[in-house]
Amino acid sequence: MKRFMTIVSMLLSLLGLQAKETVNIDHIEPAFWFAGMQQTEVQLMVYGANIGSSSVDLAPYDNVTLKEVVKLDSPNYLLVYLNVAPSAKPGVLSLTFTQGKQKKNVSYELRKREMSGSAHRGFDSSDVLYMLMPDRFANGNPANDAKSVNREKPSSRHGGDLAGLIQHIDYFTELGVNALWFTPVLENEDNCYHGYATTNYYNVDPRFGTNEEYRSLIDECHKRDIKVVMDMIFNHCGIAHPWIKDMPAKDWFNNPEWLNDPEGKGYVQTSYKLTPVLDPYASKVDALETTDGWFVKGMPDLNQRNRHVIRYLIQNSKWWIETAGIDGIRMDTYPYADRQAMSDWMKEINDEYPNFNVVGETWVTEPAYTASWQKDSPNQAINSNLKTVMDFSFFDKVNAAAEEETDAWWDGLNRIYNNMVYDYLYVDPLHVMAFLENHDTDRFLKNGQNVPALKQAMTLLLTTRRIPQLYYGTEVLMNGTKEITDGYVRKDFPGGWAGDTHNCFTAEGRTAVENDMFNWTKKMLKWRRTSDVIAKGGMVHFTPVNGCYVYARQYQGKTVLVILNGTSKDVELPMERYKEVLGNTTSAVDVQTGKTVTLTGKLKLTPRESLVLPY
Repeated sequence: MKRFMTIVSMLLSLLGLQAKETVNIDHIEPAFWFAGMQQTEVQLMVYGANIGSSSVDLAPYDNVTLKEVVKLDSPNYLLVYLNVAPSAKPGVLSLTFTQGKQKKNVSYELRKREMSGSAHRGFDSSDVLYMLMPDRFANGNPANDAKSVNREKPSSRHGGDLAGLIQHIDYFTELGVNALWFTPVLENEDNCYHGYATTNYYNVDPRFGTNEEYRSLIDECHKRDIKVVMDMIFNHCGIAHPWIKDMPAKDWFNNPEWLNDPEGKGYVQTSYKLTPVLDPYASKVDALETTDGWFVKGMPDLNQRNRHVIRYLIQNSKWWIETAGIDGIRMDTYPYADRQAMSDWMKEINDEYPNFNVVGETWVTEPAYTASWQKDSPNQAINSNLKTVMDFSFFDKVNAAAEEETDAWWDGLNRIYNNMVYDYLYVDPLHVMAFLENHDTDRFLKNGQNVPALKQAMTLLLTTRRIPQLYYGTEVLMNGTKEITDGYVRKDFPGGWAGDTHNCFTAEGRTAVENDMFNWTKKMLKWRRTSDVIAKGGMVHFTPVNGCYVYARQYQGKTVLVILNGTSKDVELPMERYKEVLGNTTSAVDVQTGKTVTLTGKLKLTPRESLVLPY
């Protein structure tokens, strides 16, 4: 029988009918790269059945060489590293993959950059970020809705998309915000409406739209002088990512062993305690539990200590900067990822894009912790290179103050004063992002409508020495708590869906109290855009007296005086105490009311009154 099969094989070969091996390449990530980048090493991740057995050759191309070919544990991946010198010109590279006698030629494009790295301008303290969830803002294209769309369930997809954002883009201009931060828009789990379980790093989720629609949205924003900040996650991906079914390498993830355990034993979840990352006395077990444990079972923890993993992620962030024209990045769960790897990423981003900005989520409510994550902090051996950090201390204090009377020491607006006194810990307080609420917290209004408290908190947010971030719908009094589920602080924006009877996109559709809050916010935002004092100025503040917190922002001979009554009663404030910032000024006009305020003698303030007085 064996002799017979040999004869058959010989005959088939002579007839040219012998079955041929093939070189299988499904796709390459990234699909293209850019000429003129400073970082010369370029990683191509090649996907395909048994592609790992291939050898690779690069046809001669000026200033581009083949650096390294890496075979991983899985035979279905191959990493091709190129050296692309900054002087390399745009064009098409020719790569040949060989398996035995079979060859496959692949063209790989080096594209021309639209602008230099230094031309990319990031967000800063002159901007106000408006944070929103695309799934919950507006449904502009019902045709791309997932089967799982169910607006009756707070934790299901609701159908919001990029088309809805494009259709309502002028709402942001009318309101006066000049930077948008969207929760992640990349491909995600079927049941993941919030976007933090990525299953494809190079494609926009089709339930939101396409890569082209994302770029179109950004272009339309730029026409209106609105910046766009992209939410990214290096700490983890989604459980449905192809890397889970076929892991490129045994150490691609942290603690992956339990996935192959039929009983699911051995799962390691993060402690959610971020202090061990910077704690000088931290035990190894505590530190590793924080950084290597999984965020949740549906979000596998990536191992950034693997050089191939971090190179993939770094390139992905650059690819989106170049292809989509984003103006900033918000990095999710920043301290959970490997500290050195994240430092290396930020250094590379800063070197390539010196005027770009990245803000990292650093959820600890102690200023010393947050400040230690800022670029060039003298308190850490490893420089994070992270320009901007999130001020969770401000968030914590301003929410507590809203429920309290300001006393002589600790309560109410004393909390804000005592937060700001630690600004000496920051290398640059103007690169700290403050907020009242976001998608992971209770809304500031909880389940009520305490408008005076909200206006006072917003006054603080928009005039203090920070980059302010708003959460969608606050301007129309949206409320909710996380008590039952996060979905209740992520409600649909009224008017974003066909059939909505309540439409907050128009003055006609808003109630009287909603219009009052919208117009108040709009007036404050549009004034802020004209104020260099707020965007660039220093700050002098005074310990609260008579329940009032007073501070002055100053820049190039101009001052903005902010006076806040942190009590629920009428008070009189002796203005002589503030002579050092008033100088010879005896009166000023309040930004909101247009009324002239006398700044001599005793100033009478109504309950929770807020004054913003430029002079």
